[in-house]
Amino acid sequence: MAISRFLTALVFFLGATTVTVSGFNVTTRAFDEGYSHLFGEGNLVRSPDGRTVRLVLNRYSGAGFISSDLYYHGFFSASIKLPSDYTAGIVVAFYTSNGDIFPKTHDELDFEFLGSVRGERWRIQTNVYGNGSTNRGREERYILPFDPTKDAHRYSILWTATHIIFYIDNTPIREVARSDAMGGDFPSKPMSLYATIWDGSTWATSGGKYKVKYKYAPFIAEFSDLVLHGCRVDPIQQVPSTEHCMEANDELMAADFAIMTPRKRAAMRRFRERYMTYSVCYDTLRYSDTLPDCNIIPSEQGRFSESGHTKSPPRRRRSRRQNRMPSAADTMSQPIV
Repeated sequence: MAISRFLTALVFFLGATTVTVSGFNVTTRAFDEGYSHLFGEGNLVRSPDGRTVRLVLNRYSGAGFISSDLYYHGFFSASIKLPSDYTAGIVVAFYTSNGDIFPKTHDELDFEFLGSVRGERWRIQTNVYGNGSTNRGREERYILPFDPTKDAHRYSILWTATHIIFYIDNTPIREVARSDAMGGDFPSKPMSLYATIWDGSTWATSGGKYKVKYKYAPFIAEFSDLVLHGCRVDPIQQVPSTEHCMEANDELMAADFAIMTPRKRAAMRRFRERYMTYSVCYDTLRYSDTLPDCNIIPSEQGRFSESGHTKSPPRRRRSRRQNRMPSAADTMSQPIV
């Protein structure tokens, strides 16, 4: 057993590259070192060095890839550049799930990027599902302070036994803490990492009002700086023993991206005040009784209507001195300690 673990670790070490991205010291992988083609024959294109992957949506198919292993807790991350121009109806997703193993009680953590008509911005949705709790979805939506089609930005999901954090670049945008009130809705079983692009015309843009227009195809989402950091498990085992993942989980909890400092919390609060456009916690039409794990913030609650959406859409902040001031995108990419 010890020799097997040593050889696995050696293969991982030889195939990986440790770099600092978005202020985090993480190990990136080439595609063949941790991922497999999921669907879309011919619509997944790898760079010569295997460290950048393009997923293509055309009138024939979307595309996707999946991690080669299941992970019981981990840090999952990628730099992503989204399609530009008219992108209504398009969904780009970066997420963890175990729906293929537990179809009725699956867990899932999502970044979903929802396309738009020309001149409008991409929207991002985060989802948290545990033990098949899709009928109690914990969704939030945001706009971005930068154009995600011009440059790649890093999107990361941290999942531990005690909390979940979603990051954009080095800024935490959402934290979900495990609690007794949340019960079995907290993801608790090993998951794979997925990345996909597909046609979501029935719902993705204005509730399905605007569809994908394939005259603008191909639509390309680019993924690079791929990170899989966590406890790998055997799919046959499904739920590993505590001892199996103890060392990996201790390392995960000690990493900089797992520690929420006061400065990180302040940065998260600023992001949410400016860019969050929907929160399930304020959606009283959907849930007459607020989900018990929601943290209602009175100063924040006043911005939202009973549908959970902001009463007025966030506006881009402009300044006469903006050429001399750092942009919001620059601020998000600077290290926060």
